[in-house]
Amino acid sequence: MTKILSLFFVALISLGLVVQDADARRLGGGGSIGRQATSPQKQAQPPAQAPTPGAPAPSGASRWLGPLAGLAAGGLLASLFMGEGAGGAFGSMLMILALVAGVFFIFRMLRRPQPQPVQYAGSTQKTMTDMPVSGGAATLPATRSTRPLWFEDVPFAREAKKHFIRLQDANDRGDLNDIREFVTPEMYAEISLQIQERAGQPNKTEVVTLNADIADVVTEGDLVIASVRFSGLIREAANAPAESFSEIWHIQKSESQPKAAWFIAGIQQV
Repeated sequence: MTKILSLFFVALISLGLVVQDADARRLGGGGSIGRQATSPQKQAQPPAQAPTPGAPAPSGASRWLGPLAGLAAGGLLASLFMGEGAGGAFGSMLMILALVAGVFFIFRMLRRPQPQPVQYAGSTQKTMTDMPVSGGAATLPATRSTRPLWFEDVPFAREAKKHFIRLQDANDRGDLNDIREFVTPEMYAEISLQIQERAGQPNKTEVVTLNADIADVVTEGDLVIASVRFSGLIREAANAPAESFSEIWHIQKSESQPKAAWFIAGIQQV
């Protein structure tokens, strides 16, 4: 019993060490916090396959082939099982009726007007979008980009890498004053809560390799939002192996104020 209790307490202590080590994470805790990119639109369903151009339209006569074949088969069976007498005469009559009915229906189907061929892209058939409207021909509206013309990817990505490393160091030291200068109030509340939960435990984040690419730049109302994708190798505990990571930082500023600062509004895991 004593041995079992000892093993139980060792397991509890080991679990506590694992949980404590899991709390030692980079800025944002390795999760998604703050502003997140809008979810991508659902993939459009593939259109129904159109009939091959030039292929003949299915004829309605095919639906009569089954009954006619049944009549003919009935006549043959009657002829086989009932002999050459009345059964043979009955079977021959059925076969003759089936052939006459088949010729009659096929003749009627051939006289029916054939459907017009389907028009495809590139044909001269008019569609609703081709019809003239008041003031000129209808045209599809061009997609308007909301990316500001003054935004430059290379210098922004270069500065973003510097701030990434600086903020990792501030997060390790628990320097909330330094972090406050670079994040929105909502992000500051999230990060300060994470630092408080560490309860003074040491945190060491080593950025081994770091890449920064501009994933997207959009304008929403008065805000310009630049999404920077960070990736590379990072070590989040002393003597631990470096692990790969990939996350997007959404950094925003006011467009109406030319000298407004950029603030980190969200971290999104990829």
